[in-house]
Amino acid sequence: MAVTVEIESPRQKVVNEMFCRLDQYLSELYPPESNHLLNIEKLSCSNTIFCVARYNDIALGCGAALLKFEEEKSYAEIKRMYVHEEYRGDGIGAKILRFLHKKIAYRGISIARLETGFSQFNAIKLYEKSGYYRIPPFGEYQLDPLSLFFEKKIL
Repeated sequence: MAVTVEIESPRQKVVNEMFCRLDQYLSELYPPESNHLLNIEKLSCSNTIFCVARYNDIALGCGAALLKFEEEKSYAEIKRMYVHEEYRGDGIGAKILRFLHKKIAYRGISIARLETGFSQFNAIKLYEKSGYYRIPPFGEYQLDPLSLFFEKKIL
């Protein structure tokens, strides 16, 4: 399957539908205080890279990187990773991550970080397979027994 990943606007009906599915899924797994969701406004800012994976114009998944330019500690936070259930296991999540990593590196950032829930086994497997390793909470995150934190050096 020839899947393409491109930068797109998060302000699309199909993206909103993916977010609704993702939000519903996460709300079934975790309480509200453990869900760290990024809204459309933040996803539309100039410091965010948002992409959609498609096959024959069908949106299969999405992902974002929120660029954080801090003194000597710039990094990108991976957010809103989602792949439709029927396409999971086909390498689409990995393709989205690779795309985001290239865009992050192009912006001069060499570190990607993320937070995910401890019950999202497939996501954890994807991140670890992609070279992410566990770290303590970063940025504004606090220690949460339901969260895991990861980092990857982008080459």
